[in-house]
Amino acid sequence: MRETCCAVIVAAGNSTRMGKPKIFLPLCGRPALEWTLRAFQEAVEIHSVVIVLRPEEEHVATDLAKKCLKKPFCIVSGGSTRQQSAAAGVSAAQGARWIAVHDGARCLITPEEIDSVVKDAKKRGAAALAVPVKDTIKTVDGERMISFTPDRSCLWSMQTPQVFPTEAYQIEIQKAQLEGREYTDDCQLWEHAGYPVHLCQGSYSNIKLTTEEDITVAESILKKRRQCCMRIGHGYDVHRLVKGRKLILGGVHIPWEMGLLGHSDADVLAHAVIDSLLGAAALGDIGLLFPDSDPSYKDANSLKLLQKAAQYLYENGWGIENIDVTVLAQAPKLRPYIQQIQENIAKAVEIPAEQISIKATTEEGLGFTGKGEGLACHAVCLIEKR
Repeated sequence: MRETCCAVIVAAGNSTRMGKPKIFLPLCGRPALEWTLRAFQEAVEIHSVVIVLRPEEEHVATDLAKKCLKKPFCIVSGGSTRQQSAAAGVSAAQGARWIAVHDGARCLITPEEIDSVVKDAKKRGAAALAVPVKDTIKTVDGERMISFTPDRSCLWSMQTPQVFPTEAYQIEIQKAQLEGREYTDDCQLWEHAGYPVHLCQGSYSNIKLTTEEDITVAESILKKRRQCCMRIGHGYDVHRLVKGRKLILGGVHIPWEMGLLGHSDADVLAHAVIDSLLGAAALGDIGLLFPDSDPSYKDANSLKLLQKAAQYLYENGWGIENIDVTVLAQAPKLRPYIQQIQENIAKAVEIPAEQISIKATTEEGLGFTGKGEGLACHAVCLIEKR
C-alpha cells in the first residue's frame, strides 16, 4: 500500500511586499491560488490537501477549493508567523504518513515537480525542491560593504514543496515553538534537529509571487505553457422532428407538438457538445463512446452521457475552458429556456455557467430546419491540458 502524502499549502501571509493579497491576484484570468490547487489535484503522489489561510479569506478559498479539488481537503486558520501557520496546517493532516509543505504563492509549481520531490523524500527521508544559484552571491556588512564571496557551486536557492515524515515534523515544530525558535524555511527546522534533507532538482519557473514584477513574469510563463496545450473542438448534430416524442434540449423538456427522433432522448444540443469535447481531445466521438447499437443507451438521458464524456476528458488530463453553442431551430422559441439549459450543461461538465454560451437562431425558412423537419446544433469548445 502506498504511503499517503498530504499537501499543506501555506497561504496565510499578509503580502506586505506586494501590498495586496497575492494568492487571489488574477493570473491569466484565474486567482493565483487556483493554479496552485490545480497542480496539487493533478499530482499523483498527493492524496489530500490542507489550505492554511487568514480567517477572513477562508470563505473565498472554500468555493475555489471545491472547484479545483476532487481530493479530500480542509481549510484552517494560520498564525501570526509562517511557522505557526505551517504548524496549524500539519496538525490538520490527519492520517498522512508524509507532509509536503508548500508556499501558496508558488503558483507555477507543476504536478511533475510535486511528484518528483515526494518520491525523493520517501527514498531519502526528507527532500525539498531547489535550483542552483545562477548569480554570484555576496555577503555584506551593515553598510552594504562586501565582506565575503561564497563559492557559487555550493549554493542552491530553496523552493517548495518541502517534504517530511509527518510525525517527526510535528514533534520538531512543537519543540521549536516551546523553545521560541522561529524559522522561515521548513528545512531549517529539520536541519536544527540534525536530520539530513536531500535537494531535488526544481525548475527556475517555480517562482514565488513577492513583488509586482513577479506577476508579469508568472503570466508570461503561464501563457507560454497554455499555448502549448490548448485545443479547440467542434461538434455538430441533427435530429428529425416527429410526432409522439418529447423535445429535450440541454436536459430541458420544452413543451412542443413534436420531439426529436433518436436512440437516446435525442438531445441534439447535448450531443453536439459531447462531440466538440471528444473531438478537441482526439478521443473519438459520441458514436464511439455511446454506440446506438448498445441497448443500454436506449432513451438515455443525454446530460448523463455528457457528464460521462466530461469525466473521460478529465481522466485523460484535460480541463474545459468554455463551450459555445448555437441551436438552429425555426420553432419553438427557445429564449425562455436558455438559462436553464446553460445551468444544466455547466453542472454536467463541472464548470461555471458563465463559461458557457447558449444561442438559438432560425434559418429564415430555408433548409430542413427552416421547414421544421428537424433541429440542428453546432458546438465549439476550448480545452486545456492540466
